[in-house]
Order: sequence, then C-alpha cells, then structure tokens
Amino acid sequence: MESTNKINASNAPKPVGLYPHARKVGNLLFLSGVGPRVAKSNENDSDVPGLKLDHNGNFLEFDFEKQCRSVFDNVNAVLEASGSSWANLVDVTVFLVNMKRDFAVYNKVYAEYFKDNQPCRTTVEINCLPTPIAIELKCIATID
Repeated sequence: MESTNKINASNAPKPVGLYPHARKVGNLLFLSGVGPRVAKSNENDSDVPGLKLDHNGNFLEFDFEKQCRSVFDNVNAVLEASGSSWANLVDVTVFLVNMKRDFAVYNKVYAEYFKDNQPCRTTVEINCLPTPIAIELKCIATID
C-alpha cells in the first residue's frame, strides 16, 4: 500500500471532528469537506462570513456570496498547505443546503474562480451541514 500523509492547514478552519484537512495518496490529494468558516474558528456561528444569527438561531443576516468566496479561499489554503494548487483541482463536489435559493449565485462565483481550470463538478442539495453554513466543498487534486 502506498504511504498516506495527513495534512492540516493552519490557515484554514479547524475540522469539526477527528479528520485531517487533506490526505495525500501517491500524487493525489483528497480534501475533507471544507466550509466557509474563517480560519481562526472551530464552530462559532459568528465566524461564518455573511451570517449573523439571533439568540434563537434565526437569520439576522445572510449573504451567500460571501460564504462562496470564503469556502473557495479555504479550499485554496488547504491546497497550498498540501503542496498543491487551485490549478491542480480535478474534481469538486459541492453541497448546498438550498439549491433553489443559492445555485445561481454559486454558479456565478464558481465561474469567476474556475474560468481557467475547469475540474469535474457535481452539485447536490442536502438537508443541512454540521454547522450553520450553506455550502461545503469536497475536492480531489493532484500534486506535482
């Protein structure tokens, strides 16, 4: 069996469970699900860009585009910490909690970030994510 290396990026949000940010197997890099929380956070709701909740968990502010941009920045941070890059992404699985509301914005922002590199992509709607975020990415990249 090929050796595997676990990678944790100091400039990406901490995982919310017992798993690494990424794992290298041969020249492939498998990223765990990456969300939009800011790097210093763990599960603090106030650390989700574009999201403010009241004491009952109701939305006071919601900006999905900010979450999209933040999740892409976090994916890039994990890629760079792993010795890979945005250009090396080959497959992206996108989890949205509200396809009807968020897909058009997501697709627009995605086109900005992926105009040069166009990895395979699957987008699915899910019921919820483990923290109050609206998007998460699961990625596979190569390492040169």
